[in-house]
Amino acid sequence: MDVDTADATDYHYGKFPPELETEKFLPELLQATAALARYDQMLGSLHNSELLLAPLRSQEAIVSSRIEGTISTLDEILQLEAIAGESGSAPAGAFRSDTIETALYRRALSSAQKQMEDGRQLSESLIKSVHGQLLSHGRGASKSPGRYKLGQNYIGERGKRQVSYVPIAPEHLQVGMEELFQYLKDDAIPILVRTAVGHAEFEALHPFEDGNGRVGRMLITLMLWSGGAIRAPHFYISRYFEDHKDEYIERLRQVSAAGDWSGWVAFFLRAVAEQATRNLESAQAISAFYEEVKPEIVEMLGSKYAVTALDFLFTHPVFVNSRFTSDAGIPSATAARFSRVLLQNGLLEVVREASGRQAAIYRFEPLMKRVRV
Repeated sequence: MDVDTADATDYHYGKFPPELETEKFLPELLQATAALARYDQMLGSLHNSELLLAPLRSQEAIVSSRIEGTISTLDEILQLEAIAGESGSAPAGAFRSDTIETALYRRALSSAQKQMEDGRQLSESLIKSVHGQLLSHGRGASKSPGRYKLGQNYIGERGKRQVSYVPIAPEHLQVGMEELFQYLKDDAIPILVRTAVGHAEFEALHPFEDGNGRVGRMLITLMLWSGGAIRAPHFYISRYFEDHKDEYIERLRQVSAAGDWSGWVAFFLRAVAEQATRNLESAQAISAFYEEVKPEIVEMLGSKYAVTALDFLFTHPVFVNSRFTSDAGIPSATAARFSRVLLQNGLLEVVREASGRQAAIYRFEPLMKRVRV
């Protein structure tokens, strides 16, 4: 398809890495550093941040995908994962393609975390692996998952021929990616600034045929974590970018159009400061609810597996009973009794009734109503 690039901004050849004037964004840097430190301190106080912040990861998948026009709900994603977790895959045609794509985002980020915990460095190969998983099914499967672009790609409004930005040409991409990852290793630059610049450069390079925005936003969390700014990979920034989408896009464009790296970095740091505060409030609310409901459920279930069941509900608030047994190690008869008791007491709702070989699907509604986006 022919495109109109007459008014488009081109990639900033020969101008990376930038020479930044820190004084232009120093107040924002101090504010963001303090806000992120408060959030990270809270992460350290949680008895299990992986368990309690699982809902925030789902929110990030939804919002980051929504920025690209992929619309799904938390209920849809968790129901898909419940069914796929039971059978190994979701039945063909059972879920919308948007839901599948969003669930893949969540899985790709979790996979990157696992690989880095196992010792893999944040690198080009890791990013390719993440991209390959993100586009492994659905509409993205034909867009060269896990491989860099071979042809020129463009950025513009979906469905229109008008191009607003022309990323780096494919013949220059490999050098550009190597320079980016070399820059990310420079410990002389504050990690928040490195992350800001790294995200903007990744988006400007636009290394893949599709999925660049989503991978680029995952990269923010992974950069902050690998750089030691947060002790666990649970920082999610897409909500701020969605709320300020026009400015987000324009600030990125101005990096190439006018060399305004400082304006972008200041915007990014404001995003970190505000989102750190939001994430802190959300995490505290989830943690407080966990502590509130824990004695009630322990008494209600009257079993040595009660806390294990509670932890499972926070990690998998939509589930089939077989996952109680397979994921949490709860005996099947005990898991079935737990479900009956929780249903009778109004803590679970039936999403899908059992029918033939199909197991019932349950939802832990008290948590879901607190974390829906």
